[in-house]
Amino acid sequence: MMGITEKAAYLQGLLKGLEIDETTKEGKLLVALVDVVDEMAASIADLENVYDALEEDLTELEEEVYELSDECCDCDDDCDCDCDDDECDCCDDEGDLYEVICPNCNDAIYLNEEMLDEGSIDCPNCGENLEFDYSDDEE
Repeated sequence: MMGITEKAAYLQGLLKGLEIDETTKEGKLLVALVDVVDEMAASIADLENVYDALEEDLTELEEEVYELSDECCDCDDDCDCDCDDDECDCCDDEGDLYEVICPNCNDAIYLNEEMLDEGSIDCPNCGENLEFDYSDDEE
């Protein structure tokens, strides 16, 4: 499947292959349109790259802020340790994470049981206040 950059390059090739007379009004218009499409495709590709980098940074930030690290303590993942770390996923049953989708920005937010018990949280992406009421849900 061709991306927008490849499609713009294809249009450039078609324009050259058709040998359009660039001195006519129609030729000038076609050349200008294909140039604009090419510039737009380059801008979109740049924005996609920036978006991908920001998404990676946001994921790292969420993990740090919400302590979503895979390593909950200094022990192995397969251990039956007796550490007193309340945040340790391998030592208690409160280590489950829940994915919540913000209805405002559609960003995925990962919450632990303690965060859900607070009843609400502001979306770290858009600031929308998200309220949680799961009293009607079965265990």
